Amino acid sequence: MTVSPAHTAPTAPTATTVTTGGALPGGEYDVTIVGAGVVGTAIARELARLPLRIALVDASDDVGDGTSKANTALLHTGFDAVPGSLESRLVREGHRLLSAYAGATGIPVEPLGALLVAWDAEQLAALPGLAEKAVRNGYRSARIIPAEEVRAREPELGPGALGALDVPGESLICPWTTTLAYATQAVRVGVELHLNCRVLNITSDETHTVATGRGPLRTRYLVNAAGLYADEIDRLLGHADFTVTPRRGQLIVFDELARGLVRHILLPVPGALGKGVLVSPTVYGKVMLGPTAEDLDDKTDTGSTAEGLALLREKGRRILPALLEEEVTAVYAGLRAATGDEDYAIRAHPEQRYVTVGGIRSTGLSASMAIAAYVVELLADGGLSVAGARDLEPLRMPNLGEAFPRPYRDAESIARDPEYGRIVCHCERVTRGEIRDALASTVPPGSPDGLRRRTRARGGRCQGFHCGPAVRTLFEEARR
Repeated sequence: MTVSPAHTAPTAPTATTVTTGGALPGGEYDVTIVGAGVVGTAIARELARLPLRIALVDASDDVGDGTSKANTALLHTGFDAVPGSLESRLVREGHRLLSAYAGATGIPVEPLGALLVAWDAEQLAALPGLAEKAVRNGYRSARIIPAEEVRAREPELGPGALGALDVPGESLICPWTTTLAYATQAVRVGVELHLNCRVLNITSDETHTVATGRGPLRTRYLVNAAGLYADEIDRLLGHADFTVTPRRGQLIVFDELARGLVRHILLPVPGALGKGVLVSPTVYGKVMLGPTAEDLDDKTDTGSTAEGLALLREKGRRILPALLEEEVTAVYAGLRAATGDEDYAIRAHPEQRYVTVGGIRSTGLSASMAIAAYVVELLADGGLSVAGARDLEPLRMPNLGEAFPRPYRDAESIARDPEYGRIVCHCERVTRGEIRDALASTVPPGSPDGLRRRTRARGGRCQGFHCGPAVRTLFEEARR
C-alpha cells in the first residue's frame, strides 16, 4: 500500500473535551481507559463508535508521550511472531486494518519491504526456519535470497552478507500521526481526554473510583493500557499476572543526506532480547540505526549512554559502513514494556468489569487497531452494551512524510493560504501554517515537543538552534 496524502487544513472540530488541569468533570463514565499511547487511543477510538460516555486519561501532557513516541516506526506484517500466539493474530489483523486506515486518513506509509540479513553461517542456517515461521503466521510472501541478490538490492551493504530473508510487506509508518489520528477521531465524537491526570489509586465496588492527581473519577468499566505502568495499575485491582521490565532502546538518527544509502529496512536475525539492531529509513527522510536492548529498573530512564551509542556504531559499521560517515541529526531512547513473556498480557476480569492490556511490545503500533477491537469484544463479554455502533466521521491528517506533498512545495495550498509558504523551521521545512493548524487542532500539543511530533518543527539538523525561539513564541502565543 502506498499512501499519498495531500495537504489539507484540519476541519473544524465538533464540540470536544480535552482537559489539562483543574478538577475532573463529575458524573459516571461507562468506560475509562488509562493510558493515551497508541494502544489506549486506538481503544478509545473503537469505543467512540458506541453511544457511551468514555474517558481517556494519561499522566502526561499529551497523547503518545511515552513508549509510543520513541519506537522504530515500522508497520510489521507479524511474520516473525510466535505462531499461534495472541500477538501473531493481532499483528496480522492490525497490519491489515492500519494499512487501510492510514490510506484513508493520510498517515504516511512507505512499503519498502525488509531484508533480514544473515552475516554468518549460523544466521544463514536460521533463515529457512524463519521463512517457515512466517508461513505459520499466515505470511506467505517471504523468501530466501542469495548473497548476490542481496548485494544487488543493497549496494552499500557491508561485506560478508551470506543471504537474506526478503519480507516485502514490511513498511515505514509515522507513529506520531497514528496516535494523534486515533485520539482526534475519538475526541471529535465525544470521548473526554484528560491529560496531566496521573492515577494514584483505584477502589472498586459497584463502580470503580479512580483517584487521580486531579480528583476522583467514577467509571463502570476500566481498561488498563498504561504501558510501562500497566503492572502497577493491575496490582491496584488485585492482580499480579505480570511484571513490566523497562527495556531501553537507544537509537541514532542520521541526516537526510544518508537516505540514498539504503533502499530497504535492514533487519538482523533476531536474538533472545528482540529483533536486534536494524538500519531503516524513516518517513521523515532520515535513516535510523538501533535500537539497543537494555533491561533497566527505572521506568523513566530514557537517557542515551556512551556505551549504547558505541554499540550501535559498531553494529552499523558492519551493516552499512558508509552510514557512519554521515552527520547525526539526533539520538534518542525509548522504553519498551518487556514482561519476560513472548506474548501480549491482555487479560479480561469480567467480574470486576476490568481489562488489562499489558506487555505490548514493539509490535503494538502495528497491532493497535486489532488490539482495540479485541478489547471491545472482551468488554462486551463482560457485560458492556455494544448496541448502536456507528461509523466515525472521516478524518484527514496533515502529512509529515517526506515522500508525499508537503505544504512548502504545494503551490495550490500556498495560493489559498500564504502561511503555508512561510517557513519557520528551515531544517525540516515546516511552515507557519502547519504550526498554526497544530496549535488550533482538536488535540493541541501540550509542549514544544508535542508540537514537534505534529509538525517536525525543531526536529532537524540544528535541533531547534535556529528556529527554537520562533517556535516557542508561536506556542506561547497560542497558549495565551
